[in-house]
Amino acid sequence: MRRANCHPTPILCMTEPKLAPRPSLDQLFWGMLQVALSAFGGGLSAWSQRIVVEQRSWMTNEQFLTGLTVARLFPGPNQINMAVYIGAEFHGLAGALVALAGMLLVPFTLLMAVGLAYFQLHGIPAVDRVLAGVVAAAAGMALSMGFKILDQYTKDWFALVLAAAVFVALTWLHLRLIPVVLISAPVAMVWYWPRRPAQP
Repeated sequence: MRRANCHPTPILCMTEPKLAPRPSLDQLFWGMLQVALSAFGGGLSAWSQRIVVEQRSWMTNEQFLTGLTVARLFPGPNQINMAVYIGAEFHGLAGALVALAGMLLVPFTLLMAVGLAYFQLHGIPAVDRVLAGVVAAAAGMALSMGFKILDQYTKDWFALVLAAAVFVALTWLHLRLIPVVLISAPVAMVWYWPRRPAQP
């Protein structure tokens, strides 16, 4: 039996999560298509995290959160920005275009067809109730992703304080998103900016 390559110290041996090989352009397309077709009623970020991180192991949770943060700082739909980020991360411009196509091509076609049907059937109470149930399920998915990524920061008091402050500012104080981002983002960047270790 091969022994683990750990230093003889009293601390536990920690291993980095094993990532899958870099996805091909075909895999990027089908992965983003899977995200798009899974997220009926919303919850795209939750489904994206589940597929990209948990199922396909293309990124770690930390890498995914970095991309999601970048996606939310730029204008436009978050998940479209995220698809571009993921594609560009692996294959540059070609990857960004392929991931974007996977995210938009089939869902756009289905949306046009479903939209036409909805305008004919939305007055039926049963259809309205089904859609309400789908939205509730999507909200549950978003909450589940929040609890999963919370584990990354349970030992980082500053991240927890900053997250709580942003939550209070947006939810209870009803401040606008842009001023909150313009204040919290520079504070976070200054705090986490790499610093040189102190000279002995």
